Amino acid sequence: MSDLRATFLKHLAQTSPHPLALDIARAEGCVLHDRDGKTYLDLVAGLAVNNVGHRHPQVVQAINDQCDRYLHVIPYGEFVQEPQVRFAEALTAQLPPSLNCVYFVNSGTEAIEAAVKLAKRVTGRTRLIGCRKSYHGSTHGSLSLTDNETKKYRSRPLLPDTLHITFNDPKDLDLITEEAACVVVEPIQGDAGVRVPDHAWLKALRERCNTTGTMLVFDEVQTGFGRTGKRFAFEHSGVVPDILVLGKALGGGMPMGAFVSSRERMHLLTHDPVLGHITTFGGHPIPCVAGHAALEVMLEEDLSANAQRMGALFKQLLVHPAIHEMRGEGLMLAVDLGDAERVQRVVMDCLNNGVLGFWFLSCPTAFRIAPPLVISEAQVREACEVILRALDAATT
Repeated sequence: MSDLRATFLKHLAQTSPHPLALDIARAEGCVLHDRDGKTYLDLVAGLAVNNVGHRHPQVVQAINDQCDRYLHVIPYGEFVQEPQVRFAEALTAQLPPSLNCVYFVNSGTEAIEAAVKLAKRVTGRTRLIGCRKSYHGSTHGSLSLTDNETKKYRSRPLLPDTLHITFNDPKDLDLITEEAACVVVEPIQGDAGVRVPDHAWLKALRERCNTTGTMLVFDEVQTGFGRTGKRFAFEHSGVVPDILVLGKALGGGMPMGAFVSSRERMHLLTHDPVLGHITTFGGHPIPCVAGHAALEVMLEEDLSANAQRMGALFKQLLVHPAIHEMRGEGLMLAVDLGDAERVQRVVMDCLNNGVLGFWFLSCPTAFRIAPPLVISEAQVREACEVILRALDAATT
C-alpha cells in the first residue's frame, strides 16, 4: 500500500467500507491516468459532473484568468460580481422565459433545500411530495424527499408532512392537493436505475400542479446540460417546471448548484425575513467562470447531439444475453443485468481492464453508463468491447 493511499484511508472520512481508492494523478477528456501510469476510459464523468470532459481547455483557461482577478470577496448577493452576472445571463438565455432568475449555491442538495424553502414561501403551505425510488441528496430536507429507506433510517426524524407518489403512475396524482407546497420530481430518475417517464404523465403532473396551485420542482442535477440528448431533460416532454434545480455539470467540474425560477418568486426571499436564503460561497467566481465556459462548450460543440449519437451507439453495440434491459436517453444509460452479484463482477472486471463504470445506490441489478459528452465513437467501441468481454466472463 502506498503512503498516499494509507493516508487516504487514515485521515479522510470514508463513505463505504471498501472504496475503489484509485489514485488519479491526471485526467484529460474521457481518460483518467493513475499514479502508476495505468489509464482508464471514464464512463462515469464524476457522476454526471464532467459533461465537457476533464480539464477542457476553455474551462481551464477561464479558471486561470479569474484567478488573476479575484477569488472570494463577499458572501453571495451583496456585490456585483461579473462571473455571477454573466453566467446567470447565459444560463437563463437557454431556459424558458418563466425561468429567468438564478440563485447560485454550493451543491445540488443545497439547491433542493432552497427550492423547497422557496415553494413554501410562494404557497404558504408545508406539505412536500417526492416520488417513489427518487434520490435528491443527503441533507435532511433532500433526504426527506428521497425514497430510499436504507439511506434514511439512521437519520430520522426527518421533515414532517412529507409523502411520496409513484413515479410515472397517473393514479397517484390525486394525492397532490391544495395542501401541497411542491412536488419534487426528476424528469428522468437517475439513482433508481435511469427510469424515463411517459410524456403524458409529466403533462398530467403539470396540469395537476396547476389545478392545485402546487409548485412543480424539477431536479435536473443529473439530467441537465446535455446529458440526456437535450440541453435539459424537461425539453423531451415540453413540460416547464416552476422551479428548476441544477448541480453536478453546472460548474464545469467545480462544485456548484443553483435553483432557478421567476424573478417575482425569487424576490420573496429578499424580505420577511431578509436573507430568506443565504450562502457564503454560493456563486463563487471560480465555479461561475468554469460553469459559464462549460455552457459555451456544450453549445459550441453541440454536445447534446453527440450524447444522442453516442448513446444510440452504446445501445446498438451492447447486445448480450446477460442484458435484460438498457434504459435511458442520450448518455444517461442503465444496463440492467437482473442480478446484483453479476453487476459487481462486470464492473470490477471492466475496471481491471481499464474501463471505469459504476453502480446505482437504489438499483443494484444495473450499472450506469454516463461518460463525458465529448466521448468519441472510437472510445464507445473500445468501451463496449471491454464490457462485452466482462459480460461473457460473468456468465460462464
